[in-house]
Amino acid sequence: MKRMYDTMCEMHFANYRQMFFMSGPRQTGKTTIAKAHSNAYLSWDDESVRYAIMSGQQQVKELCDKAGVAGEGRKIVAFDEIHKYVRWKNFLKGFFDIHESELGIIATGSAKMDVYKRGGDSMMGRYFPYRIHPLSVAELLDVGLPGERILKMPRKIDDDSWEALWRFGGFPEPLLRNSQAFSNRWNSLRREQLLRTDARDLTRIEDLDRLIMLSEVLSNRSGEMLNYSALGNEVRADEKTVKNWVSVLKHLFYGFEIKPWFKNVENSLRKTPKWYLRDWGTIGDEGKRFETMVACHLLKAVEAWTDLGLGDFELFYLRDKRKREVDFLVSRDGVPWFLAEAKNGDRKVSDSLQYFQKTIGAQIAVQVVKELPYCEMDISQATDPVCVSARTFLSQLA
Repeated sequence: MKRMYDTMCEMHFANYRQMFFMSGPRQTGKTTIAKAHSNAYLSWDDESVRYAIMSGQQQVKELCDKAGVAGEGRKIVAFDEIHKYVRWKNFLKGFFDIHESELGIIATGSAKMDVYKRGGDSMMGRYFPYRIHPLSVAELLDVGLPGERILKMPRKIDDDSWEALWRFGGFPEPLLRNSQAFSNRWNSLRREQLLRTDARDLTRIEDLDRLIMLSEVLSNRSGEMLNYSALGNEVRADEKTVKNWVSVLKHLFYGFEIKPWFKNVENSLRKTPKWYLRDWGTIGDEGKRFETMVACHLLKAVEAWTDLGLGDFELFYLRDKRKREVDFLVSRDGVPWFLAEAKNGDRKVSDSLQYFQKTIGAQIAVQVVKELPYCEMDISQATDPVCVSARTFLSQLA
């Protein structure tokens, strides 16, 4: 099936000379996209590719020519899982500088491909990042990219697709297989790969058993605020160690944090983040599963909009010391844009939603209700707090 990220890749190479950096969780389809859009596909997991990369630029170019980039016209080469190479940034910088005019470059990683400006090692201007996510309601309906209108017009998802997405999560293979037995086995193997193999290969953590213990604790805390001290007591580690381990789990795309918004909010929380799993399909509690599903959809949207150059979008939550709370706030260029509260069945608009919209002046405020049937409501027009079907709301994101 074609993904939104296929469309992004096509757009990128039609308009830009920079490298196309794809990062995101395992099993989201990065390899499939890389293979579909490249003339030469080189995986770090292939021994001959590793040897060529560590031997020098000429050997890699020869390997590319054999794989299909020789000849006229600008061709594309994909370096899959290149982040596993310790000196991957230097390698790609050198390869790009030599072959920019003749080769487009795709680089993928299943851990965060963070690039920092560090003197002569800067990659600035040589790449554009694209953060890949599992499937979502909007992507199942439309793989086109947003334009001047960032929020899409609502479209109805069919019942079978909605139920599969709710039950199995958005990772393509278990979603499309639509089998609980397959999903159970797939999730078990993915977790083992992530927390044993990837954590061992990409970090210096020696105590993997306690990292896994922390991941199990956090698997039941999706949607909750992180208390590092309490987590440390549970896994028998100090607070600093727990913070480092949570950072590792984020780096490996096991979960993510959202921070509190505190500008113009009296007595707001300022430091305590909330934690969400990347895969809502593994969560048993329906309330936590739905809130996590909405969180994952919103994170995918704000990162896609930002990566496409439509503005600087970020995801926050709101809570003050009187315990008034709204699950999500999306900012646009540093200004509150819309608020969203996730509810399974409550159709009475939250008092906190109304209070915080007045307090911070967000343009849009919606209470996203799972049990409401689909309706033709354009949330960009929801200037007063209103309840909206989850199917409607999520169809308008990315």
